[in-house]
Amino acid sequence: MLHMGVLRMIRYDLQKVKIRMGISNLNNEQKKVKIRSVKFNAIMNTILTLSSFIFPLITFPYVSRILQPEGTGAVSFANSIVTYFTMIASLGVPTYGIRACSKVRDNKEELSRTVQEILIINLVLTVLVYIAYFWAVLNIDKMHDEVVLYRIMSLTIILNVIGVDWLYRGLEQYSYITIRSIAFKILALILMFLFVHEKSDYVVYGAITIVAGTGSNIFNLINLRKHIYLYPVKYYNLKKHLKPILVFFAMSVATTIYTNLDNVMLGFMTNQTEVGYYDAAVKIKNILVTIVTSLGPVLLPRATYYIEHGQMDEFKRLIKKAYHFVWILGVPVMLYFMIMARESIFLISGKAYGGSIIPMQIIMPTVLLIGLSNVLGIQILLPLGKEHLVFISEVAGAVVDLIINAALIPKWGASGAALGTLAAEMVVLIVQIWALRNQGFGLFKSVQVWKILTAAGLSTLLCVYGKYLCGGILPIDGIVSWFLTLTATAVLFFLCYAMVLAAAKENLFIEVVQSVWNKIRGR
Repeated sequence: MLHMGVLRMIRYDLQKVKIRMGISNLNNEQKKVKIRSVKFNAIMNTILTLSSFIFPLITFPYVSRILQPEGTGAVSFANSIVTYFTMIASLGVPTYGIRACSKVRDNKEELSRTVQEILIINLVLTVLVYIAYFWAVLNIDKMHDEVVLYRIMSLTIILNVIGVDWLYRGLEQYSYITIRSIAFKILALILMFLFVHEKSDYVVYGAITIVAGTGSNIFNLINLRKHIYLYPVKYYNLKKHLKPILVFFAMSVATTIYTNLDNVMLGFMTNQTEVGYYDAAVKIKNILVTIVTSLGPVLLPRATYYIEHGQMDEFKRLIKKAYHFVWILGVPVMLYFMIMARESIFLISGKAYGGSIIPMQIIMPTVLLIGLSNVLGIQILLPLGKEHLVFISEVAGAVVDLIINAALIPKWGASGAALGTLAAEMVVLIVQIWALRNQGFGLFKSVQVWKILTAAGLSTLLCVYGKYLCGGILPIDGIVSWFLTLTATAVLFFLCYAMVLAAAKENLFIEVVQSVWNKIRGR
């Protein structure tokens, strides 16, 4: 009996050690987080990002008429100020955290330790940021005059930190991220129609924008217990995170300056009208970039996981498909909206934005360039731990953007800014191609670009002819005419594009068609 008791104790202790070491039994395996396919995650991420564009498009016409420029301007300015403080509080965690968590996602104790270490760094910095923020609110007249608004808007800083969105992305929980984000945007939409009725309601509007943007992060905090241990796991090593976090922070600063440089320089060197023209063109470009780069954010955790576990063949296969995807989608999207820039601008922004047409046509090639640099930078260099090379490429792009803007904006306004952006994105891509010259991915040989260009070229000719016919059939310039022209030419262009790709037996296109057809037959 004594021996049996000792054996039970040993078995009990061994079971505790197994659990501690992360060796899961059957019940633990059943509780393991389900990792969805890359295709599913890409669709979810596209829906998530598009919702961020659609929400303002729905709400702004209503809000702008009630709050007037003074009200919306006050909230917009406050949000811009808070964004910079949020960037500092976040450090480089939003991107670094995805990579760090995806490396250890199969070991709950290591994952818990990693998340807690990053959170400790984040929270300490957040306290310092809040001290600086409220000092600014009390001492800068323009902020102090709207002290209530700035106090409310400051919630964005802490909600971004405690939301640990990077953990859920590292675990590839894109369905959860998308559903809760859209739910809060719908809630914010309802609150807006219920509580924003007068010009003085701009503070309420500011609070509602927080609900739409970061309110769902509260649920992230509540659900944290499902993925990590909430008790201290000990043996923290904060130092190992500091260097990569600072590199990612430098990248974040470079990107923030880089993406806002055109508007800032246009505002100082020309006038608000040129800023408006450029902004209208960039809005359309950003939506298209979102679609073309939809695979990027969801591939970062998966690619990092493959590298961490030595699955380089799987990593290279994944990257080649992503690169192929950008070519097959980016080329036709770029060409179509260059041809249909006039109708697109007038339909979305109105006829007063005729000055946006040429800037949009100039800036459209960046849809393809950004898509390609997204694959090389975010999906290859970052998982390989070469984030310093991504930083160098972004700094090079920012410098080129600054020089060309300074030379061309005074003379050409929004078109000059568009040329600066186009040149900058080309430089970013060239630097990243150079950085990967000896990595042996064989990306440039993996895509039969001539098939894609042939299909896009024939589709372009048909689209131009279709546009000419629509101009004769629909002579009245108006919303209905623009919408019908875009619809008819889009059908002609993309149907022709698909048919030529099918006839040329383009590999990825045939694979996607067969996959969709098999699912339809299965159902």
